[in-house]
Amino acid sequence: MSALVRLVGSELVSEVCSVYVQRPGDILELAATEGLNPNAIGYTKLRVGEGIIGLCAATGTVMNLPDAQNHPGFAYRPETGEEPFASMLAVPVRRSGRMLGVLAVQNRAPRRFTDEEVDDLETVAMLLADLLPNSGAKDASPEGVGATVPRLFTGTALMHGLAVGPVVLLRSTRSPIKLLADDPQAEQTRLGQAVDRMQRGLDDLFSDLPQNGRTADVTASREVLDAYRLVASDAGWLRRVADVIRGGMTAEAAVQRVATELHDRMRRISDVYLRERLADMEDLANRLQATLTGDGHVAAIPEGAILLARRLGPAELLDWHARGIAGLAIEEASPAGHAAILARALGIPALGGLRGMLESAEPGDDAVVDADEGQFILRPQLEVQEGYARAREARSAKFAGLAPLRHRPAVTADGISLKLMLNIGLSLELPQLERTGADGIGLFRTEIAILARGSMTDVAEQAALYARVLDEAGDKPVLFRTLDLGADKLLPGTVSEEENPAMGWRSLRVGLDRPALLRRQLRGLLLAAGGRDLSVMFPMVATVGEFRAAKALLVAETKRLHPSPGCLKVGTMIEIPALLWQLPELLKETDFVSVGSNDLLQFLFAADRATPSLYDRYDFLSQPVLDMLEQLIGAAGAASVPISVCGEAASRPLEALVLTALGVTTLSMPASGILPMKAMFAGVDLSSFRSVLATIRRSGGARMRDSITTWARERGVLT
Repeated sequence: MSALVRLVGSELVSEVCSVYVQRPGDILELAATEGLNPNAIGYTKLRVGEGIIGLCAATGTVMNLPDAQNHPGFAYRPETGEEPFASMLAVPVRRSGRMLGVLAVQNRAPRRFTDEEVDDLETVAMLLADLLPNSGAKDASPEGVGATVPRLFTGTALMHGLAVGPVVLLRSTRSPIKLLADDPQAEQTRLGQAVDRMQRGLDDLFSDLPQNGRTADVTASREVLDAYRLVASDAGWLRRVADVIRGGMTAEAAVQRVATELHDRMRRISDVYLRERLADMEDLANRLQATLTGDGHVAAIPEGAILLARRLGPAELLDWHARGIAGLAIEEASPAGHAAILARALGIPALGGLRGMLESAEPGDDAVVDADEGQFILRPQLEVQEGYARAREARSAKFAGLAPLRHRPAVTADGISLKLMLNIGLSLELPQLERTGADGIGLFRTEIAILARGSMTDVAEQAALYARVLDEAGDKPVLFRTLDLGADKLLPGTVSEEENPAMGWRSLRVGLDRPALLRRQLRGLLLAAGGRDLSVMFPMVATVGEFRAAKALLVAETKRLHPSPGCLKVGTMIEIPALLWQLPELLKETDFVSVGSNDLLQFLFAADRATPSLYDRYDFLSQPVLDMLEQLIGAAGAASVPISVCGEAASRPLEALVLTALGVTTLSMPASGILPMKAMFAGVDLSSFRSVLATIRRSGGARMRDSITTWARERGVLT
């Protein structure tokens, strides 16, 4: 590296050139320098975020300062001897989005470095990124006992299930590339040919799914795959690649440069949905790089492998699914992202939000993905691993035995009939109606298709989707929830600057403030019905006035269109506690209500459900929650208004048991919960459990869940 800093210093006519390498613990260490005190090498260290070098690493942005020492973030290190040097240019050194260090040049004269000099130093940083891992820049994991002890990471379930096996790490294996082009025109031709080959490869990947024996659900996921194709063929980023090639770089180097620029911009966007598209862009850049270099070799993976990734694009996931992965763990992913949508379609147990996981893992480490409990266990003890393996085998055997229940109604042991319905949001999930024998769709999340597509759809497109849903459901009921956008599901192209978006401008508030948006959707729903029965419910209703305003828009659209629905039912989600003090008035206006337990609990306890430290702090099975639900269920029953629960609580055995004991007979849940729930209720004498629950509630114990669990285990309800 000493030769490199000498060369860069002379080429850029700089008096100082230094390389800082990021070490474990977010420490930046001076690893090489030309112009500073050589004795400071290995001695001078800065934390990420400390000093100009630390700020460059923390923000991932170029620092071009004519007078660095008067910058408020400057950190003085006397051992370097940098006092005489005024100006500084620092650029981050990254590989695959991972910060490896900082490359900096300095001069005595106060001046701002030119754009050309910035481009040159960024080009050198690209080359340096390929060298640093081989010189021990930042070990994948610290040496010693920390690399062998078990680690537990808590995340968000993207697809429920269990997976046990060795890990495979998705890290860039890109070979060092040539940076400067001998013939820019030839590189432009290579780029065009590579884009064509990549597009054909994507078409083959998507169209071959049925022939490869993969689930037919994937072929139905037009929303995700079409959105990916749009990004792949977008002229904007390809034009930028061509511009960089005209500047003298090879096609491979240009793709890498543009991918890095997009990465930097998108990482600074607060829009959760747009940040999710970062995985798509990285996926495409890697795919185009591999096409240009001809690096298409696919290595075999161990049986039952669990893929670990920082981010994952949809085409990458399909590739890895074809290779046989059994589980998925992603550092940066949300339930509304493309990877999560496809993981659910493919039936791959998956977790997201696992910060720090990759740096702790080594290829071949054993791991457990427990998506039911939101846990990723790295290097589990043998007893733990064997226990999960047995649980997985038992679950597989149990599910196989549940298949005959598909054609049986959900009935308790003492003859109480229940309705178990599906929560879905995409057309690819519609076959689950037949596979599970669900009684209908208790929650169709209309915003999911829009998030998957990446843009708002017009009336005709919405009507076509909703008509497919009604066609597939036949005579089974479907409850369409209007757009629940905002919070962690932002409108494409919008940016939220709210400090607490979950309680901000979202859901029905967006629809009422943008009535044209809501009316277009309502029109699409009415056109899809085409004279059939239609049930519509509004989310995030805080007052009866809001419900009336939304219902008035629906009634107005109904008068404009013919034929009208055979039977139009209008309902509301119960998510905001304020509605509980408006029940008499509300229940006169609504045809049905559905409890959204996720939002209701977070608002009731003022506990953000996205905050890991609060995940287990407040329990659904607690006195205040059950008292609240009992009041709501009693009021709905007295008014003869049907009530259902469609939140996460409906899919959990203990919570579902308690809900039915309180009087809820309609539960809506993911497809994976329907058959196990039928089996559980078939063995429950609900009348007996009501008496038990009443006794537990009167006792006023601190942990109601423990008492209910004990009862359920003793009677074989839970296994």
